[in-house]
Amino acid sequence: MTDAYIYDAARTVRGKGRKDGALHEVTAARLSAIALNALKDRNDLDTSAIEDVIWGNVTQIGEQGACLARTAVLASEFDESVPGVSVNRFCASGLEAVNMAANQVRGGAGMAYVAGGVECMSRVPMGTDGGAIAVDPQIAFDNYFVPQGISADIIATKYGFTRDMADAMAVESQKRAAKAWEEGRFDKTVVPVKDINGLTILDRDEYMRPGTDMQSLGALKPSFKDMGEVMPGFDKIALMKYPELERVNHIHHAGNSSGIVDGAAAILIGNKEFGEKYGLKPRARIRATAKIGTDPTIMLTGPVPVTQKILRESGMDISDIDLFEVNEAFASVVLRFEQAFGVDHDKVNVNGGSIAMGHPLGATGAIILGTLLDELERSGKGTGLATLCIGSGMGAATIIERV
Repeated sequence: MTDAYIYDAARTVRGKGRKDGALHEVTAARLSAIALNALKDRNDLDTSAIEDVIWGNVTQIGEQGACLARTAVLASEFDESVPGVSVNRFCASGLEAVNMAANQVRGGAGMAYVAGGVECMSRVPMGTDGGAIAVDPQIAFDNYFVPQGISADIIATKYGFTRDMADAMAVESQKRAAKAWEEGRFDKTVVPVKDINGLTILDRDEYMRPGTDMQSLGALKPSFKDMGEVMPGFDKIALMKYPELERVNHIHHAGNSSGIVDGAAAILIGNKEFGEKYGLKPRARIRATAKIGTDPTIMLTGPVPVTQKILRESGMDISDIDLFEVNEAFASVVLRFEQAFGVDHDKVNVNGGSIAMGHPLGATGAIILGTLLDELERSGKGTGLATLCIGSGMGAATIIERV
């Protein structure tokens, strides 16, 4: 099998996913084009050599619909001969796009791909596509459907995570993100968003709140308590599925959950011959990829079994991994991952995560993979694993090793 390499990674800064966010006037196609053009310009890339653009995007409706991947290619400076395909594996869409591209290269279906994703949550709100898993009564009832926030609270209840534990992790995420920005740890990957006149709209992740502390988080009310206990009473559904739990402990709120933001990310993947032909040096080898389905009610535990699967299939042990990027969808997701594997928090999300900087759904998987690559290089470490939990009960993971 042919090796697949990462040649470069680029991501836009992330803007608050609200109407008053800095990127609200920037469409998903435009954000995508910025990420694509960054790869082209930085590598003096002959884009006609790209086999395909595989692009993750979760809410595929309106201006994010109609095969956004191809729209992004046409909105960018890429050659019109480059096709595009949009993929949706919910929160892992960006990472799944990378994995698909890597496996195409490994299988010999072309020399090079660009993969990544985008989400403009200020313009196309999450859930506006009305998926059947949530709105079809029979499917929802048969699968004990509850919203993700309730799922996160179920994890906390089932595995014994307190609000203080979740809040402490959130504070640490903010501190790490602020330090990473101050020390320029994202400089290699991040590109600013500019308007058509070349004026900078945003050049730093906008969602961060570096002054966050335990006291400020302690003043926040649990976000999912009312929907769990009162209307429409999702706690009852959860307890039907997990009768061993006496009640659901609602510990998550806006401060220890991922932020709603806009952003895009792109990764250049190719085989050895591609690099040699175009004078590009690989930065990492994609060693393994994996995906898995999990319990659709607790929903967000996927990083544990998919990590077990990818380690098993690659003949590796958890101790072989130097650094981890586990998407901070909710604090309990990361706490559960660390608990399951006995991983030291000093190896996980060392530059902060989605609690601090936000989670642009379709882009996040590619963002955290690029962050992982940058940190492996900065710290001189060799091997890293990126993984995300996924809506409706799935998990995705990728292992890379620095070249």
